[in-house]
Amino acid sequence: MPSRKTTGKAASRPARQLLFREALQQTQPMAAAKGHQPEATPNITDAPKQDDTMERILQEISAIGRRLEGINSNISSLAEKTKSIRTDIPGFQTRLMGLEQRVSTIEDHLNTTPDRDQEIMCLRSKLIDLEERSHRDNVRFFRIPEQTDGTNIQDYLQKTFDPALKFQIAHHIGPKWMDGAPRPRPIMPVSCDTDRLVNFSWKLAPMVHSKLRGKRSES
Repeated sequence: MPSRKTTGKAASRPARQLLFREALQQTQPMAAAKGHQPEATPNITDAPKQDDTMERILQEISAIGRRLEGINSNISSLAEKTKSIRTDIPGFQTRLMGLEQRVSTIEDHLNTTPDRDQEIMCLRSKLIDLEERSHRDNVRFFRIPEQTDGTNIQDYLQKTFDPALKFQIAHHIGPKWMDGAPRPRPIMPVSCDTDRLVNFSWKLAPMVHSKLRGKRSES
């Protein structure tokens, strides 16, 4: 006959198992509420999909590498062009300096142009005046009879016409007059008072004509 101790242990074992099950059932809802899920077992059919994804990633990486190579080549070409431009910049600077100097000289000339124009106008007026004065010196007397007695033509003009004219020079123009010539040689006088000589020359014409008419009537 079993003792009381063994029968007590055998009777308490089912009670313990029942308590353990109840505790386990209480902990499972708490774990689900906290977000704990049982680990999923790996599926063998997902392996080909992973291989395709890796292959696509590798292809994209290789394409990116090719693009980077093209970008590097473009950067190298740009660097060479930049280097050539840097070498050309000093030449351009010297040319610009030369152009600036030329522009400055042109501006200086343009600034002095009005003064020079005024000087040119003044010189032009002086030249016109001198030309007119030189034309006044080219006064000629025509149809004055030749002096065959050897009298100086300057003395003749000084005695015959206004003594205030003060002839400096007077001479015939052309070859020496010969007897039987159709008309006497013209006389070119030079006086100290050119204006008076010019005015007198206008008055001299009727006087000469009257003298010629008198000689013709006497003959």
